[in-house]
Amino acid sequence: MPRLSILLTGALALAAAAAQADDAARNLAASCATCHGTNGKSVGAMVVLAGYPQVLMIQAMKDFKSGARPATIMHQFAKGYSEAQVAAIAGYYAAQKK
Repeated sequence: MPRLSILLTGALALAAAAAQADDAARNLAASCATCHGTNGKSVGAMVVLAGYPQVLMIQAMKDFKSGARPATIMHQFAKGYSEAQVAAIAGYYAAQKK
């Protein structure tokens, strides 16, 4: 019985950690909403981020950060995020439905 209790406690801790990571990614992605819409569902001329493949978004952010991809403001945003934060944001948007 103690093993079951330990396993259950561990599973609950992992679930709580995953929920916190999801919240952190959503909070980071909130800064994108002004231009790219709530949950990445842009209604204007901006790129729709909802459902955008994670690997492509990570590469785009690297390109903005390095200056390889021209931008008016994205290069400034990209420079403000760590690689882990970019991966979290990209994962968040990849998981959103279009």
